[in-house]
Amino acid sequence: MKISTLLLSVGLSAAAFGQTPCQSGRYASDVYSNVTVTSDIVYGSNVSFSGATTSLTLDFYEPTADTAVARPLIIWVHGGSFQFGTKTDVDVQELSNRFAKKGYACASINYRLGFFPVDSVNAIKAVLRATQDLKASIRFFYKDRATTNAYKIDTTRIFIGGSSAGAITALHVGYLDQDCEIEDYIDASGLAALGGMEGASGNPGYSTKVAGVINLCGALGRYSWLESGDIPLVSVHGTADATVKYNRGVVNPGVPIMYLDGSRMLLERSCALNHPHKLYTFQGAPHVPYAGSGAAQIAYMDTTSNFIRDFLVQQLGCTDMDLQPANPPAEMANLYPIDYCDGSPVNETCVLGLAENTKGSELILYPNPASNQVTIHCDSEGSKTISVMDVSGRTVMAREMNEHAYVLPVQDLKKGTYFIHVSDHNSQHSMVKQLIIE
Repeated sequence: MKISTLLLSVGLSAAAFGQTPCQSGRYASDVYSNVTVTSDIVYGSNVSFSGATTSLTLDFYEPTADTAVARPLIIWVHGGSFQFGTKTDVDVQELSNRFAKKGYACASINYRLGFFPVDSVNAIKAVLRATQDLKASIRFFYKDRATTNAYKIDTTRIFIGGSSAGAITALHVGYLDQDCEIEDYIDASGLAALGGMEGASGNPGYSTKVAGVINLCGALGRYSWLESGDIPLVSVHGTADATVKYNRGVVNPGVPIMYLDGSRMLLERSCALNHPHKLYTFQGAPHVPYAGSGAAQIAYMDTTSNFIRDFLVQQLGCTDMDLQPANPPAEMANLYPIDYCDGSPVNETCVLGLAENTKGSELILYPNPASNQVTIHCDSEGSKTISVMDVSGRTVMAREMNEHAYVLPVQDLKKGTYFIHVSDHNSQHSMVKQLIIE
């Protein structure tokens, strides 16, 4: 049963909300009927990929007539392949309204979009720009709490999340926390030119610490970036997602751009590390199946919002029963045919019996995917042998490499997946990276 706004205002104090989360249903159910939206709040600015100064704005959702003085906040990030989309996209609007009715404050942000040419190197830069902007929005609310406190946010309970590209952004803010982790994709000078991991999108000096990540049909560059002790994670993903793969694969919104680890891989990593992570799997569902106004989309949205709700109230210390339990083991058995959670740390992918390199500074391929040529960069000194192997393990090309960088022509290779194997003659050390030819 819903509790009216007037009853909440009179009978439930802000102090009570702060001390006993979910008291009288708040955060666990729809205790407000109306939501107030304040649009186009400027939280920062930065330079776009084309060099134009871009004002960064957000829409703020809160329960109408709310008297609580320290509310949990969810910052939502829209999708759109880092090329399109807006803070008013239907799915982020719907999620913001649903959770504001439960007593949360929500913010839906715009962030810098666009990259060209469309390749993996520029896609990674676009992801980095998005993470910088999301971090600026987090700092915005920390700054507000420390100064005017206009938005009444409990900064110990900020959650970040989104759909598709928005989920990718939130995951990378949550779990990409060392410069060296992305040196496979962008070198130190390139990272510095973009403003570093934190960026310069606004509100410097304030924290970017958050309490959890909401991943809706997203993926992470490497599941090894998720480590023991990291913040909790909740995920929703369809097994037939052809855009952002449920397992591991190339993100393909029409053009293949990045090779990422999807929600199933993140669960495997979390399970092995005893990291708190809940995953709901939509068997046979496509990309963002909850986006839209049809009956099927609404049903997917109901399941999605209920599953997120269960995760959030648990993080807030509530004892409410789950509205949407995770998939039963029997239903998931065909998705996990092996003992995927044996308690041991999950290693990087093993390729043809060779452990894929985990030290980002040793072997770098760019661009990746590639079509005409790929630059192979290796820090080690001396001569090396480059072998290009197809997925069957057959060597289709071999070259000698005597410098730190070698430009390898690949225009004659068929489209598909290959593995670059670099053997160091001096140290006998071997390194392997996957390469996509498009």
